[in-house]
Amino acid sequence: MSQAPPADVRLDRISKRFGEVAAVDDVTLDVARGEFFTMLGPSGSGKTTTLRLIAGFESPDDGRIVLGGADVTRLAPNARDVNTVFQDYALFPHMTVLENVEYGLRVKKVARAERRTQAQGALDRVRLGGLGARKPVQLSGGQRQRVALARAIVNRPQVLLLDEPLGALDLKLRQEMQTFLKALQRELGITFVYVTHDQEEALTMSDRIAVFNEGKIEQVGTPQDVYEHPQTEFVAGFVGVSNLIEENGRRYTIRPEKIRFADTGRPGKVAEAVFVGMFTRYLVELDDGTRLTVVRQNDASPLIVGTRVNLSWRDEDAYDIEEGR
Repeated sequence: MSQAPPADVRLDRISKRFGEVAAVDDVTLDVARGEFFTMLGPSGSGKTTTLRLIAGFESPDDGRIVLGGADVTRLAPNARDVNTVFQDYALFPHMTVLENVEYGLRVKKVARAERRTQAQGALDRVRLGGLGARKPVQLSGGQRQRVALARAIVNRPQVLLLDEPLGALDLKLRQEMQTFLKALQRELGITFVYVTHDQEEALTMSDRIAVFNEGKIEQVGTPQDVYEHPQTEFVAGFVGVSNLIEENGRRYTIRPEKIRFADTGRPGKVAEAVFVGMFTRYLVELDDGTRLTVVRQNDASPLIVGTRVNLSWRDEDAYDIEEGR
C-alpha cells in the first residue's frame, strides 16, 4: 500500500510574539498537496502573521515550519519554494506587464527567450495574453491582480500564498475573481494557502478552512463542516449568522435559514424586518424573551413588525456547541 505524500505545509506548534502580544499561539496545522486551504479570521486573529511565517518574512519564536517534508524554519524567503500574492499587487510601475511577469525568471537567470515564452504562457493562463506591452497603470484592478498572479505562478512554486488578494476590488469583480481563482487552482494543481476575513469568500473557494481567533485555531474543516457544525461560539458567530439558544441545560446553534414560520411552534412576534434583496431578515422575539434571527426568501408577502408568528425547526438542524479549542 503506497504512502500518502507528505503535507505541502506543516506547522508544528509554531508561536510568534510581538512584545507581550502572542500573535500566533501554539498553532499546529497540515495543508495537503493540491489543496485550496483558507485561513479565516477577523483583523488581529493571527492569520496573516501565520502566512508570513510560512513565507519566511517572519521567524517563529517556537515550533517548526515544514514544506514538502523539508524543515524550512530558518531558511530565508528566497530559499523556500513558495510565492506570495498581496492585496496591493506589488507590481513594478516602470515595467510592462510582460516584464513584470518575467521578473522572477530573470532573477533566476533564465535565458531571455525562455523566460519570455514562460511569461507569455502565464499571461495566457490568466487571460491577459494580449496585454503584455501595457504598463500596470493602464490596467483595471482586476487585471493588475491577475498580472500579480501570473508573476507568482510562472515559477511553478510548490505553494502559493495569497494575502487578502481581492480585498481592494469591488463586490462584483471580487465575486468574479473568486470563481477565476478557484478554477485556476484546480487547473494548476498548486497548493493555495489563502488568507481572508471574508466568510463568504472562504466558504465559496476553499477545500478546507482554519478559523483563527486571538492567535489560535478554533476549528479546521470543510466549508460545510465549519458552517453547519461550528465547534465554538466564536465560529458559530463569525462564520455567517447563527442563533445561540440555551434551554434545558443544552446550548446549541441554529442558522437563520433553518428556522421556519409555521402554523404551530414557538410563539412570538416580529420585532424587526430588514429587506436584503433576495431575502428579508427578521428579528423575532419569542414569548419567553429569546430573540432569534430568521431569513425568508422574498417569494411571499412580507411580514410587518408586530405580526404574531410561530417558529419551528428540525432537531437535526440544531447543533450542540462543543466548547474548547
